[in-house]
Amino acid sequence: MKTQIELAREGIVSTQMATVAKDEGVSPEYVRQMVAEGKIVIPWNHGRKPLAVGIGKGLRTKVNASIGTSSDIIDYAAEVRKAKAAQESGADTLMELSVGGDLDRVRREVIAAVDLPVGNVPLYQAFCEAARKYGDPNKLDEEMLFDLIEKQCADGMAFMAVHCGINLYTVERLRKQGYRYGGLVSKGGVSMVAWMLANGRENPLYEKFDRVTSILKKYDTVLSLGNGLRAGAIHDSSDRAQIQELLINCELAEIGREMGCQMLVEGPGHVPLDEVEGNIQLQKRMSGGAPYYMLGPISTDVAPGFDHITAAIGAAQSSRFGADLICYITPAEHLALPNEEDVRQGVKAAKIAAYIGDMNKYPEKGRERDREMSKARRDLNWEKQFELALYPEDARAIRASRTPEDEATCTMCGDFCASRGAGKLFAADLRGDKI
Repeated sequence: MKTQIELAREGIVSTQMATVAKDEGVSPEYVRQMVAEGKIVIPWNHGRKPLAVGIGKGLRTKVNASIGTSSDIIDYAAEVRKAKAAQESGADTLMELSVGGDLDRVRREVIAAVDLPVGNVPLYQAFCEAARKYGDPNKLDEEMLFDLIEKQCADGMAFMAVHCGINLYTVERLRKQGYRYGGLVSKGGVSMVAWMLANGRENPLYEKFDRVTSILKKYDTVLSLGNGLRAGAIHDSSDRAQIQELLINCELAEIGREMGCQMLVEGPGHVPLDEVEGNIQLQKRMSGGAPYYMLGPISTDVAPGFDHITAAIGAAQSSRFGADLICYITPAEHLALPNEEDVRQGVKAAKIAAYIGDMNKYPEKGRERDREMSKARRDLNWEKQFELALYPEDARAIRASRTPEDEATCTMCGDFCASRGAGKLFAADLRGDKI
């Protein structure tokens, strides 16, 4: 079966492209053209057929939620609940990133629980299984790795974060750089670097990139080029090691597109706000406009417990300057495995951030809802306000918990409600009365 990019290059508007066009309010031909150019991807899988979600140029910024077990907490039912909570809260895609327990089981149960496109990082399971089988993750056999990628695609993965851009050259750049304030923070990245150093060999995902691409292409699974040397501290942002990996990933994105595979490029995790625009411009220029998946980004390192907020600030900027997919961050980041409520809070913060970014990325079509909300507030039209709210049930719950004496107002101002007073003033002015 052909991939979305192959169909698009033949001039065919697939069912998935038509669905994306309708959801986004753009023409099917526009989506087809952008898919053909590799500037829009549609995470898919011929065997599973998830919801059709478009990621890329001219489309609203999408939000990914990540869940998964750890070696300390293995609760399959909890992961299913978190997956459902992510979809209910508005996540556009989901990543299943388990590293504890029966990894095939949790992946399959999560995929069955939601309609969203589900992605993962195959290196996680590969190194976990090598450690269990041989007592040493560095004894991972590359055939085992490629077989695992195939098995996960067969299970229904719509996109995969594969760490192809880490190679001996990028490791040498890291070594010559000589330091990192935050070290290496990608589980897949640090495991692959350790494997390369222990075995004195090149990363097989880079060395045999065509084999990776051919597997994912068979299922029309999007290849998301993982960011294994991403910055885990804002003082490491844009260092030579990170940029070198980004350069290689952008080159691989171009190669993968030519092979007929949908390609996504992943971006850094901790970025000060003054570097966000430059990072996105660099990725877009070097990759030929491939969709960019930003992990956060977290915009300061000193707010544990509130990193869903620090990341939302970075995400709004990223969306504004052209990022296409945002990975949420939860309040538990850097502290603990997220629970169900953390997932809900993380998705909502990221969705709001993406909306803010899109307002500025697409000002000609992105501010109508805000104008209508302003009018509803002015007119004290509470039902209309709830209707326009991104999360109406949350807004209703807060208002209901503090019921005002006068239902037209809220308990913030009560008798001194400015909107009510202004309404009376304008009404008198229109009648010609003295104000």
